[in-house]
This record gives sequence, structure tokens and C-alpha cells, in this order.
Amino acid sequence: MGAEHDHGGGGHAGHNHGAGASTKRLAIALGLTTTFLVAELVGAFVFGSLALLSDAAHMFTDSAALAIALAAVKIGQRPPDDQRTFGYRRFEILAAAFNAILLFVVAGYVLIEGIGRFFEPRPVESVGMLIVASVGLIVNLISMRILAGGKEDSLNVKGAYLEVWADMLGSLGVIAAAIAIYFTKLDWIDPVVAIAIGLWVLPRTWKLLSDTTHILLQGVPRGFDLKAIRGAMGEVAGVTGVHDLHLWSVAGDDASLTAHVAVAEGRDAEAVRKALTEMLEARFAIHHATIQTESEPCGDAESLHA
Repeated sequence: MGAEHDHGGGGHAGHNHGAGASTKRLAIALGLTTTFLVAELVGAFVFGSLALLSDAAHMFTDSAALAIALAAVKIGQRPPDDQRTFGYRRFEILAAAFNAILLFVVAGYVLIEGIGRFFEPRPVESVGMLIVASVGLIVNLISMRILAGGKEDSLNVKGAYLEVWADMLGSLGVIAAAIAIYFTKLDWIDPVVAIAIGLWVLPRTWKLLSDTTHILLQGVPRGFDLKAIRGAMGEVAGVTGVHDLHLWSVAGDDASLTAHVAVAEGRDAEAVRKALTEMLEARFAIHHATIQTESEPCGDAESLHA
């Protein structure tokens, strides 16, 4: 029996290029959001707006997310070593999961504070609230534009993009609330909008946490059908069985496969292995496959489960 692996030669260089672009996007967006965060926090307390504070809280998580994501991408660029044979890219997933948890905490705080304001209303200066929220909207739109180009290549950038996107919606909500309060003088509109902002972002936060947890549990990457892959491998000439099939992702934008393959008597095991790796790359875009060929099935060969 033998064990061999194949992987695309340009993958690592491609990741470095992508990571470099992600770093630049994250750094610019971090500078914008952090600069405005201070102004928004001051405005929230000066003008007494919980909606503005809710938006500032999201802006804070934006800044934290961007800072963590930036550190994660930089750490993720480190090459594998004797202690971290897969490298450090999984750190990006841990950071994305932390950001999702942070958003849940902020949403909970805003919900509790918002309910409290129904019982103890506070006056809100709608004009100042409107000015600050408008500037925040501009900053968010610029940050979204910067991050949009990299959100499909990195879960960290995607997480940061989602947070900025949610904050952009928050800014729109605060603007609408400020206008409504100015004309109606109803201060309870402020906590209603604050709570709405918090509830709006929760489903997207849950999706991000679900994606990162799936990766940390070594789940089959999104978009891959393990049954279809197993079936396609079984159709390759010379293959009589496929077992111990595993497919996982390190950082969400990659896929690694390992499998034991039983080869028909008299067939060239190396030729079968090469045909399998070429098929996996061509049909499923799996560029890193480690396949162990066997002339005699090992103990659990009857199992078809990964």
C-alpha cells in the first residue's frame, strides 16, 4: 500500500496575495471606523441618544473586529512549522468567532438599556443626533466599499464587512429616528430604534458564528457534497472501494481531502491515485488531496462513512 498527496503549486502564493489585499482593506477601514468612533461616543452622551450609543457600540465592535481581523490575517501569513503543521490560518476563524460573540454581547446590552428607557425616558437632542449619524453613514459606506472586494476570500473580511453593513443600517435608523423625534418630540422613538438595530444584526451574527463553528468542528466545507465526491471517486477506473474519506477546511476558503482507496488487483496504484487527484481538482476544485492506496482493504473498508 502507499500514501501520496497532491496539491496545487500556486495555492500558497495565491493566499499570500489575497492576504496582502485583505490586510490593506482592513487597515484602511480600521482607520476610518476608529477615528469616527470617538466622535460618535461623544455625540451619544452629549445628545443623550441611546440609538446613537447603540450605533456607537456597533462601531466599537467594527473597530475591534477590524483590529482582530487585521492581526489574524497577519498571523495567518506565518508559514507552517514543527508545532503548527497547518500553519496559523485557523487563527482567522477563531477571531471571526470572537467577533460574533462580541456582537451578541453588545446586542444584549442595547436590548436591556432600551427596555429601561421605556420606564425612565430621557430627552434626546435630535439635531446633534442627526449630524453625527449622517457622518457615521458616510464613514460606513466608504468602509463597505473598501471591504466588499475581499469579503468572499476571507471569513474575517466577511465578518468585518457584515458588521460595517449592520452599522450602516444602524446609521440609517438613527437618522430616521432623529428626524422623527425632531418633528414629533417623542423621545421613546430613540430606544425603539436602538432595540431594532440590535435585533436586526442578530441573524447575521448567528450565521457568522455558525460558519466559524462548522469550520472549527472540521465540518465539510460549504458547497461540497461528500456523497457526490465519494461516488465520483468510486467511478474512477481501478477503484474498488473508498473509505476513511474526510474533507475539511482550515480557514474557510480552502478544502483538504484524505481517503483510503482500494485498488483492483493488477492495476497500477500510482496511476489510479494520480487519476483520482486530477479528477478531484478538475471536478470539485479540491487542490490538496492525500490518498492512501491499498491492494487489500484494511479493517474498516466496508464502512462508507467519513
